[in-house]
Amino acid sequence: MGKTKVAVVGQGYVGLPLAVRVVEAGHNVVGLDVDEIRIKRLASGESLVEDVTSIRLAAALNSGRYLLSTDYADAAGFDVCVITVPTPLKDGTPDLSFVENAAESIAGHLRPNATVILESTTYPCTTEHVVRPILESGSGLLAGEDFFLGYSPERIDPGNPTWRLENTPKVISGVNDASLRHVEKFYNGIVEQTVAVSSPRTAELTKLLENTFRHVNIALVNELAMFCKPLGIDIWEVIDAAATKPFGFMRFLPGPGVGGHCLPIDPSYLSWQVKQMLRHDFRFVALANDINTHMPDHVVMRVARGLNANRKPVNGSQVLILGLAYKRNTGDLRESPAVAVALGLQQLGARVLAVEPHVDPLRLPEDILCVELTEEQVAAADAVVIVTDHDVFDYAMVERVSDYVFDACNRCHADSVERL
Repeated sequence: MGKTKVAVVGQGYVGLPLAVRVVEAGHNVVGLDVDEIRIKRLASGESLVEDVTSIRLAAALNSGRYLLSTDYADAAGFDVCVITVPTPLKDGTPDLSFVENAAESIAGHLRPNATVILESTTYPCTTEHVVRPILESGSGLLAGEDFFLGYSPERIDPGNPTWRLENTPKVISGVNDASLRHVEKFYNGIVEQTVAVSSPRTAELTKLLENTFRHVNIALVNELAMFCKPLGIDIWEVIDAAATKPFGFMRFLPGPGVGGHCLPIDPSYLSWQVKQMLRHDFRFVALANDINTHMPDHVVMRVARGLNANRKPVNGSQVLILGLAYKRNTGDLRESPAVAVALGLQQLGARVLAVEPHVDPLRLPEDILCVELTEEQVAAADAVVIVTDHDVFDYAMVERVSDYVFDACNRCHADSVERL
Protein backbone atom coordinates (compact mmCIF):
# COMPACT_ATOMS: atom_id res chain seq x y z
CA MET A 1 0.00 0.00 0.00
CA GLY A 2 1.43 3.36 -1.00
CA LYS A 3 1.51 6.36 1.30
CA THR A 4 -2.03 7.38 2.20
CA LYS A 5 -3.76 9.96 4.36
CA VAL A 6 -5.40 8.24 7.30
CA ALA A 7 -7.77 9.92 9.75
CA VAL A 8 -8.10 8.22 13.14
CA VAL A 9 -11.08 9.54 15.09
CA GLY A 10 -10.43 9.16 18.80
CA GLN A 11 -6.98 9.30 20.39
CA GLY A 12 -7.50 7.18 23.46
CA TYR A 13 -6.62 3.61 24.39
CA VAL A 14 -7.54 2.32 20.91
CA GLY A 15 -7.00 5.26 18.60
CA LEU A 16 -3.59 6.40 19.81
CA PRO A 17 -1.81 3.04 19.36
CA LEU A 18 -3.46 2.69 15.95
CA ALA A 19 -2.48 6.18 14.85
CA VAL A 20 1.15 5.76 15.90
CA ARG A 21 1.35 2.35 14.26
CA VAL A 22 0.00 3.74 10.98
CA VAL A 23 2.60 6.54 11.11
CA GLU A 24 5.30 3.92 11.68
CA ALA A 25 4.02 2.12 8.57
CA GLY A 26 4.87 5.24 6.57
CA HIS A 27 1.54 6.97 6.14
CA ASN A 28 0.25 10.45 6.92
CA VAL A 29 -2.08 10.46 9.91
CA VAL A 30 -4.53 12.98 11.31
CA GLY A 31 -5.39 12.07 14.89
CA LEU A 32 -8.75 13.62 15.78
CA ASP A 33 -10.27 13.99 19.23
CA VAL A 34 -12.86 16.31 20.75
CA ASP A 35 -10.83 16.58 23.97
CA GLU A 36 -8.68 19.69 23.50
CA ILE A 37 -6.59 19.00 26.60
CA ARG A 38 -5.77 15.49 25.39
CA ILE A 39 -4.74 16.77 21.97
CA LYS A 40 -2.49 19.44 23.51
CA ARG A 41 -0.80 16.95 25.82
CA LEU A 42 -0.24 14.45 23.02
CA ALA A 43 1.09 17.19 20.75
CA SER A 44 3.61 18.09 23.47
CA GLY A 45 4.88 14.51 23.40
CA GLU A 46 3.11 13.25 26.52
CA SER A 47 1.68 9.81 25.91
CA LEU A 48 -1.47 9.06 27.88
CA VAL A 49 -1.58 5.27 27.37
CA GLU A 50 0.90 2.58 28.36
CA ASP A 51 0.96 0.92 24.94
CA VAL A 52 2.57 3.99 23.35
CA THR A 53 5.80 5.10 24.98
CA SER A 54 6.78 8.74 24.92
CA ILE A 55 9.70 7.72 22.69
CA ARG A 56 7.33 6.22 20.10
CA LEU A 57 5.02 9.20 20.29
CA ALA A 58 7.92 11.62 19.87
CA ALA A 59 9.16 9.69 16.84
CA ALA A 60 5.70 9.82 15.28
CA LEU A 61 5.44 13.56 15.89
CA ASN A 62 8.97 14.23 14.64
CA SER A 63 8.25 12.35 11.42
CA GLY A 64 6.10 15.25 10.29
CA ARG A 65 3.40 12.76 9.29
CA TYR A 66 1.32 12.87 12.46
CA LEU A 67 -1.04 15.80 12.94
CA LEU A 68 -3.14 16.01 16.11
CA SER A 69 -6.28 18.08 15.82
CA THR A 70 -9.78 18.78 17.10
CA ASP A 71 -10.84 20.13 13.70
CA TYR A 72 -12.37 17.62 11.28
CA ALA A 73 -11.45 19.94 8.41
CA ASP A 74 -7.90 18.65 8.83
CA ALA A 75 -9.15 15.22 7.74
CA ALA A 76 -10.28 16.53 4.36
CA GLY A 77 -9.01 14.39 1.51
CA PHE A 78 -8.50 11.29 3.63
CA ASP A 79 -8.01 7.94 1.94
CA VAL A 80 -8.90 5.93 5.04
CA CYS A 81 -10.80 6.96 8.16
CA VAL A 82 -10.94 4.72 11.23
CA ILE A 83 -13.48 5.51 13.96
CA THR A 84 -12.29 4.47 17.44
CA VAL A 85 -14.60 6.46 19.71
CA PRO A 86 -16.21 5.27 22.97
CA THR A 87 -19.50 3.37 23.02
CA PRO A 88 -20.67 3.60 26.64
CA LEU A 89 -23.92 2.61 28.27
CA LYS A 90 -26.42 5.31 29.25
CA ASP A 91 -29.05 4.19 31.75
CA GLY A 92 -28.40 0.61 30.66
CA THR A 93 -28.90 1.41 26.97
CA PRO A 94 -26.16 1.53 24.31
CA ASP A 95 -25.05 5.10 23.67
CA LEU A 96 -23.87 5.46 20.08
CA SER A 97 -23.78 9.25 20.16
CA PHE A 98 -19.97 9.36 19.81
CA VAL A 99 -20.11 7.06 16.78
CA GLU A 100 -22.95 9.03 15.23
CA ASN A 101 -21.20 12.36 15.80
CA ALA A 102 -17.97 11.03 14.32
CA ALA A 103 -19.79 9.71 11.23
CA GLU A 104 -21.61 13.01 10.76
CA SER A 105 -18.36 14.97 11.12
CA ILE A 106 -16.42 12.95 8.54
CA ALA A 107 -19.30 12.57 6.07
CA GLY A 108 -18.73 16.06 4.68
CA HIS A 109 -15.10 15.20 3.96
CA LEU A 110 -15.82 11.80 2.43
CA ARG A 111 -14.74 11.51 -1.20
CA PRO A 112 -15.03 8.81 -3.86
CA ASN A 113 -12.85 5.70 -3.34
CA ALA A 114 -12.14 6.52 0.30
CA THR A 115 -12.52 3.83 2.97
CA VAL A 116 -14.27 4.20 6.34
CA ILE A 117 -13.79 1.59 9.07
CA LEU A 118 -15.55 1.42 12.41
CA GLU A 119 -13.54 -0.14 15.25
CA SER A 120 -15.68 0.90 18.21
CA THR A 121 -17.29 -2.03 20.01
CA THR A 122 -21.00 -2.15 19.31
CA TYR A 123 -23.98 -4.38 18.65
CA PRO A 124 -24.48 -6.19 15.31
CA CYS A 125 -25.81 -4.09 12.40
CA THR A 126 -24.40 -0.79 13.70
CA THR A 127 -22.08 -0.38 10.72
CA GLU A 128 -24.81 -1.11 8.19
CA HIS A 129 -27.84 0.46 9.88
CA VAL A 130 -26.35 3.39 11.80
CA VAL A 131 -23.03 4.46 10.29
CA ARG A 132 -23.82 3.75 6.64
CA PRO A 133 -26.95 5.96 6.40
CA ILE A 134 -25.16 8.85 8.12
CA LEU A 135 -22.20 8.67 5.76
CA GLU A 136 -24.36 8.32 2.66
CA SER A 137 -26.69 11.15 3.66
CA GLY A 138 -23.87 13.52 4.55
CA SER A 139 -21.75 12.81 1.49
CA GLY A 140 -24.22 11.97 -1.26
CA LEU A 141 -22.13 8.87 -1.99
CA LEU A 142 -23.13 5.21 -1.85
CA ALA A 143 -21.29 2.74 0.37
CA GLY A 144 -19.79 -0.17 -1.52
CA GLU A 145 -19.98 1.72 -4.82
CA ASP A 146 -18.63 5.25 -4.39
CA PHE A 147 -16.77 4.66 -1.13
CA PHE A 148 -15.89 1.58 0.93
CA LEU A 149 -17.13 0.73 4.39
CA GLY A 150 -16.23 -1.97 6.89
CA TYR A 151 -15.94 -3.00 10.50
CA SER A 152 -12.92 -4.33 12.38
CA PRO A 153 -13.22 -4.82 16.14
CA GLU A 154 -10.39 -3.47 18.24
CA ARG A 155 -8.46 -6.04 20.25
CA ILE A 156 -6.27 -3.74 22.31
CA ASP A 157 -5.22 -5.26 25.64
CA PRO A 158 -3.70 -2.35 27.61
CA GLY A 159 -0.39 -3.21 29.22
CA ASN A 160 0.01 -6.58 27.47
CA PRO A 161 3.69 -6.82 26.44
CA THR A 162 3.18 -9.97 24.36
CA TRP A 163 0.06 -9.34 22.28
CA ARG A 164 0.18 -5.91 20.70
CA LEU A 165 -1.74 -4.25 17.89
CA GLU A 166 0.63 -5.45 15.18
CA ASN A 167 0.82 -9.14 16.13
CA THR A 168 -2.77 -9.73 17.28
CA PRO A 169 -4.88 -11.24 14.46
CA LYS A 170 -7.27 -8.58 13.13
CA VAL A 171 -10.85 -9.54 12.28
CA ILE A 172 -12.01 -7.55 9.24
CA SER A 173 -15.20 -7.16 7.22
CA GLY A 174 -16.83 -5.03 4.56
CA VAL A 175 -20.36 -4.19 3.47
CA ASN A 176 -19.51 -5.87 0.14
CA ASP A 177 -16.56 -7.62 -1.49
CA ALA A 178 -15.02 -4.40 -2.77
CA SER A 179 -15.15 -2.85 0.69
CA LEU A 180 -13.60 -5.95 2.25
CA ARG A 181 -10.70 -5.80 -0.20
CA HIS A 182 -9.97 -2.18 0.71
CA VAL A 183 -10.25 -2.83 4.45
CA GLU A 184 -7.95 -5.82 4.08
CA LYS A 185 -5.43 -3.81 2.07
CA PHE A 186 -5.26 -1.17 4.79
CA TYR A 187 -4.78 -3.54 7.72
CA ASN A 188 -2.35 -5.80 5.87
CA GLY A 189 0.02 -2.85 5.96
CA ILE A 190 -0.05 -2.47 9.73
CA VAL A 191 -0.73 -5.92 11.26
CA GLU A 192 0.76 -9.35 10.72
CA GLN A 193 -2.48 -11.25 10.12
CA THR A 194 -6.02 -10.41 9.08
CA VAL A 195 -9.03 -12.69 9.46
CA ALA A 196 -11.84 -11.90 7.03
CA VAL A 197 -15.46 -12.66 7.92
CA SER A 198 -18.58 -12.51 5.79
CA SER A 199 -20.20 -9.31 7.04
CA PRO A 200 -19.82 -6.39 9.47
CA ARG A 201 -22.54 -7.82 11.70
CA THR A 202 -20.50 -11.04 12.00
CA ALA A 203 -17.41 -9.04 12.97
CA GLU A 204 -19.43 -6.97 15.45
CA LEU A 205 -20.80 -10.09 17.12
CA THR A 206 -17.32 -11.67 17.15
CA LYS A 207 -16.11 -8.89 19.43
CA LEU A 208 -19.12 -9.22 21.72
CA LEU A 209 -18.65 -13.00 21.92
CA GLU A 210 -15.00 -12.62 22.90
CA ASN A 211 -15.81 -10.32 25.79
CA THR A 212 -19.00 -12.07 26.87
CA PHE A 213 -17.02 -15.32 27.07
CA ARG A 214 -14.54 -13.69 29.45
CA HIS A 215 -17.29 -11.94 31.40
CA VAL A 216 -19.25 -15.14 32.04
CA ASN A 217 -16.21 -17.20 33.03
CA ILE A 218 -14.90 -14.51 35.37
CA ALA A 219 -18.34 -14.42 36.97
CA LEU A 220 -18.14 -18.19 37.44
CA VAL A 221 -14.86 -18.07 39.36
CA ASN A 222 -15.98 -14.97 41.27
CA GLU A 223 -19.06 -16.80 42.53
CA LEU A 224 -16.92 -19.82 43.40
CA ALA A 225 -14.60 -17.52 45.35
CA MET A 226 -17.56 -16.33 47.44
CA PHE A 227 -18.46 -19.92 48.31
CA CYS A 228 -14.93 -21.22 48.91
CA LYS A 229 -14.18 -19.10 51.96
CA PRO A 230 -17.08 -20.43 54.12
CA LEU A 231 -16.31 -23.95 52.87
CA GLY A 232 -12.71 -23.65 54.05
CA ILE A 233 -11.31 -24.05 50.52
CA ASP A 234 -8.63 -21.92 48.84
CA ILE A 235 -10.05 -20.86 45.45
CA TRP A 236 -6.56 -20.09 44.14
CA GLU A 237 -5.36 -23.62 44.94
CA VAL A 238 -8.45 -25.02 43.20
CA ILE A 239 -7.77 -23.01 40.04
CA ASP A 240 -4.07 -23.99 40.03
CA ALA A 241 -5.03 -27.63 40.30
CA ALA A 242 -7.70 -27.45 37.60
CA ALA A 243 -5.29 -25.65 35.27
CA THR A 244 -3.01 -28.70 35.20
CA LYS A 245 -5.58 -30.40 32.97
CA PRO A 246 -4.17 -30.05 29.44
CA PHE A 247 -7.59 -29.96 27.74
CA GLY A 248 -11.12 -28.76 28.40
CA PHE A 249 -10.20 -26.08 30.96
CA MET A 250 -9.18 -22.46 30.58
CA ARG A 251 -7.74 -20.50 33.47
CA PHE A 252 -9.81 -17.54 34.68
CA LEU A 253 -9.12 -15.75 37.95
CA PRO A 254 -11.43 -14.19 40.52
CA GLY A 255 -11.02 -10.60 41.57
CA PRO A 256 -12.72 -7.50 42.97
CA GLY A 257 -14.91 -7.13 39.88
CA VAL A 258 -14.45 -6.27 36.22
CA GLY A 259 -13.47 -2.94 34.72
CA GLY A 260 -12.35 -1.20 31.58
CA HIS A 261 -14.49 -0.41 28.57
CA CYS A 262 -15.12 -4.00 27.52
CA LEU A 263 -16.34 -6.41 30.17
CA PRO A 264 -18.69 -4.16 32.14
CA ILE A 265 -20.26 -2.83 28.93
CA ASP A 266 -19.92 -5.04 25.85
CA PRO A 267 -22.01 -8.02 27.04
CA SER A 268 -24.80 -5.56 27.85
CA TYR A 269 -24.73 -4.36 24.23
CA LEU A 270 -25.38 -7.95 23.18
CA SER A 271 -28.13 -8.61 25.71
CA TRP A 272 -29.79 -5.28 24.85
CA GLN A 273 -29.96 -6.15 21.17
CA VAL A 274 -31.24 -9.67 21.84
CA LYS A 275 -33.98 -8.14 23.98
CA GLN A 276 -34.84 -5.45 21.43
CA MET A 277 -34.86 -7.62 18.32
CA LEU A 278 -35.77 -11.10 19.56
CA ARG A 279 -37.71 -10.27 22.74
CA HIS A 280 -35.60 -12.70 24.74
CA ASP A 281 -33.46 -12.22 27.83
CA PHE A 282 -29.79 -13.19 27.56
CA ARG A 283 -29.74 -14.94 30.92
CA PHE A 284 -26.03 -15.73 31.02
CA VAL A 285 -25.16 -12.06 30.58
CA ALA A 286 -27.69 -10.94 33.19
CA LEU A 287 -26.32 -13.41 35.72
CA ALA A 288 -22.69 -12.52 34.97
CA ASN A 289 -23.52 -8.81 35.27
CA ASP A 290 -25.13 -9.39 38.65
CA ILE A 291 -22.19 -11.38 40.03
CA ASN A 292 -19.39 -9.20 38.69
CA THR A 293 -21.13 -5.93 39.53
CA HIS A 294 -21.47 -6.98 43.17
CA MET A 295 -17.90 -8.22 43.64
CA PRO A 296 -16.76 -4.82 45.01
CA ASP A 297 -19.52 -5.14 47.63
CA HIS A 298 -18.19 -8.60 48.51
CA VAL A 299 -14.68 -7.22 48.96
CA VAL A 300 -15.99 -4.42 51.18
CA MET A 301 -17.90 -6.97 53.27
CA ARG A 302 -14.81 -9.19 53.63
CA VAL A 303 -12.66 -6.24 54.71
CA ALA A 304 -15.31 -5.18 57.22
CA ARG A 305 -15.37 -8.69 58.67
CA GLY A 306 -11.59 -8.79 58.81
CA LEU A 307 -11.45 -5.51 60.70
CA ASN A 308 -14.17 -6.74 63.03
CA ALA A 309 -12.13 -9.88 63.74
CA ASN A 310 -9.33 -7.54 64.80
CA ARG A 311 -11.81 -5.73 67.07
CA LYS A 312 -11.85 -2.63 64.87
CA PRO A 313 -15.01 -1.13 63.36
CA VAL A 314 -14.96 0.01 59.75
CA ASN A 315 -16.27 3.38 60.87
CA GLY A 316 -13.20 5.36 61.87
CA SER A 317 -10.64 2.85 60.59
CA GLN A 318 -7.95 3.92 58.14
CA VAL A 319 -7.82 1.76 55.04
CA LEU A 320 -5.03 1.88 52.47
CA ILE A 321 -6.10 0.75 48.99
CA LEU A 322 -3.35 -0.49 46.68
CA GLY A 323 -4.32 0.26 43.08
CA LEU A 324 -7.24 2.17 41.60
CA ALA A 325 -6.88 1.23 37.92
CA TYR A 326 -9.03 -1.61 36.68
CA LYS A 327 -6.02 -3.61 35.48
CA ARG A 328 -2.50 -4.22 36.76
CA ASN A 329 0.33 -2.09 35.37
CA THR A 330 -2.04 0.28 33.54
CA GLY A 331 -3.50 3.68 34.30
CA ASP A 332 -7.01 2.93 33.02
CA LEU A 333 -9.72 3.94 35.50
CA ARG A 334 -12.71 3.16 33.28
CA GLU A 335 -15.38 1.28 35.25
CA SER A 336 -12.72 0.28 37.79
CA PRO A 337 -13.98 -1.99 40.62
CA ALA A 338 -11.14 -0.64 42.77
CA VAL A 339 -12.81 2.77 42.85
CA ALA A 340 -16.09 1.10 43.82
CA VAL A 341 -14.32 -0.70 46.69
CA ALA A 342 -12.78 2.55 47.92
CA LEU A 343 -16.08 4.42 47.79
CA GLY A 344 -17.90 1.51 49.45
CA LEU A 345 -15.52 1.59 52.40
CA GLN A 346 -15.87 5.35 52.60
CA GLN A 347 -19.64 5.00 52.81
CA LEU A 348 -19.17 2.75 55.84
CA GLY A 349 -17.17 5.48 57.56
CA ALA A 350 -13.62 4.37 56.81
CA ARG A 351 -10.93 6.92 56.08
CA VAL A 352 -9.65 5.66 52.74
CA LEU A 353 -6.27 6.43 51.24
CA ALA A 354 -5.06 4.99 47.94
CA VAL A 355 -1.77 4.31 46.19
CA GLU A 356 -1.95 4.56 42.41
CA PRO A 357 1.32 5.27 40.57
CA HIS A 358 0.04 4.55 37.05
CA VAL A 359 -3.04 6.74 36.71
CA ASP A 360 -2.71 10.23 35.25
CA PRO A 361 -2.92 12.54 38.31
CA LEU A 362 -5.46 14.71 36.48
CA ARG A 363 -7.81 11.72 36.20
CA LEU A 364 -7.63 10.46 39.78
CA PRO A 365 -10.95 10.56 41.69
CA GLU A 366 -11.26 13.82 43.59
CA ASP A 367 -12.90 12.17 46.61
CA ILE A 368 -10.10 9.65 47.20
CA LEU A 369 -6.83 10.89 48.70
CA CYS A 370 -3.79 9.35 46.99
CA VAL A 371 -0.49 8.85 48.80
CA GLU A 372 2.86 7.15 48.25
CA LEU A 373 3.40 3.56 49.37
CA THR A 374 5.68 3.91 52.40
CA GLU A 375 6.23 1.93 55.58
CA GLU A 376 4.70 4.82 57.50
CA GLN A 377 1.47 4.72 55.48
CA VAL A 378 1.24 0.94 55.79
CA ALA A 379 1.89 1.02 59.54
CA ALA A 380 -0.73 3.74 60.03
CA ALA A 381 -3.43 1.76 58.21
CA ASP A 382 -5.81 -0.52 60.07
CA ALA A 383 -6.17 -2.48 56.83
CA VAL A 384 -4.30 -2.66 53.54
CA VAL A 385 -6.46 -3.83 50.65
CA ILE A 386 -4.77 -5.02 47.45
CA VAL A 387 -7.30 -4.38 44.69
CA THR A 388 -5.06 -3.79 41.65
CA ASP A 389 -1.78 -5.69 41.79
CA HIS A 390 0.70 -3.37 40.09
CA ASP A 391 4.18 -4.88 39.90
CA VAL A 392 5.79 -1.75 41.38
CA PHE A 393 4.23 -2.35 44.79
CA ASP A 394 6.52 -3.70 47.52
CA TYR A 395 4.39 -6.61 48.65
CA ALA A 396 7.06 -8.01 50.95
CA MET A 397 7.13 -4.73 52.87
CA VAL A 398 3.33 -4.66 53.06
CA GLU A 399 3.26 -8.19 54.51
CA ARG A 400 5.97 -7.32 57.03
CA VAL A 401 4.56 -4.02 58.26
CA SER A 402 0.78 -4.30 58.06
CA ASP A 403 -1.33 -5.82 60.83
CA TYR A 404 -4.09 -6.79 58.40
CA VAL A 405 -3.87 -7.31 54.63
CA PHE A 406 -6.79 -8.29 52.42
CA ASP A 407 -5.50 -9.48 49.05
CA ALA A 408 -8.05 -9.66 46.22
CA CYS A 409 -5.37 -10.49 43.65
CA ASN A 410 -3.35 -13.38 45.14
CA ARG A 411 -0.08 -11.43 45.29
CA CYS A 412 0.72 -12.07 48.96
CA HIS A 413 1.16 -15.53 50.42
CA ALA A 414 2.01 -15.01 54.09
CA ASP A 415 -0.25 -16.96 56.46
CA SER A 416 -1.38 -13.69 58.03
CA VAL A 417 -2.78 -12.36 54.74
CA GLU A 418 -6.47 -12.85 54.04
CA ARG A 419 -7.08 -13.64 50.38
CA LEU A 420 -10.22 -13.46 48.30
